[in-house]
Amino acid sequence: MPKLFWRAYEPLAMVMGLGLLAVICLAWTPFALLLNAALTETQAKRLGRSAIRTGFRLYVRLLALLCGCRFDLRELEELGRQGKPLVVVANHPSLLDAVILVSRLPNAVCIMKAGLMNNLLLGAGARMARYIVNDAPLPMIRNAIHELREGACLVIFPEGTRTSTPPVGPCASTAGLLAARAGVPVQALLIEMSSPYLGKHWPIWQPPRLPLTIRVRLGQRLDSIPQPQRFGQEIERYFRGQLEAHQTRCAESKTVDTQDALNG
Repeated sequence: MPKLFWRAYEPLAMVMGLGLLAVICLAWTPFALLLNAALTETQAKRLGRSAIRTGFRLYVRLLALLCGCRFDLRELEELGRQGKPLVVVANHPSLLDAVILVSRLPNAVCIMKAGLMNNLLLGAGARMARYIVNDAPLPMIRNAIHELREGACLVIFPEGTRTSTPPVGPCASTAGLLAARAGVPVQALLIEMSSPYLGKHWPIWQPPRLPLTIRVRLGQRLDSIPQPQRFGQEIERYFRGQLEAHQTRCAESKTVDTQDALNG
């Protein structure tokens, strides 16, 4: 589509995108509150995670249909079909990251900031799904290891927050320590976006540049973590190398396209 159309459509797409997420979360909240009280812990956890996955999957689909987003999640889909317990680690460029990953990973459990458990949009669903809070280290570790041994897919962003200094910020070793103690593999994912929309320094009411392309690709898989205490440094180095190489390829591609346009 012409650039002029996209520039005019961006504010509307942003409002629809944010509004759709709010509607989906609020629609599930009363059911999550009631069912969490009525079901056993095992039933609530299973249903809660399935509902979040379904809701986020619907949301990603609506973003693609209505909001000018272009997703390439084929490799993430393949990972989700494996259905094995593992720790998934990814870089964290945007607020959309957790939504995208959970939409494709069955039995996914996230480690969340404690304050989000009381969030109007996310709190009830997160409590029902038995997501893990990070306010107390020892309970967090015990709960995470328990979930992994029960077959869950644990989603962790080693940066701990959205990337503040692209392409990746300092990473903690928590994911490696948990994987080593639980005896499960670590799978790295690389999230690549055409625009830092909803990133650390992106104002929430600033529209994205459309079309917004988002790709999630499989990175290295570590079946064992021989030095868990060094995992943070190693995964940061790996993310940095992979993401910088991607940025270089994108810059070269734009240069070629510009030259072709001038020559044409």
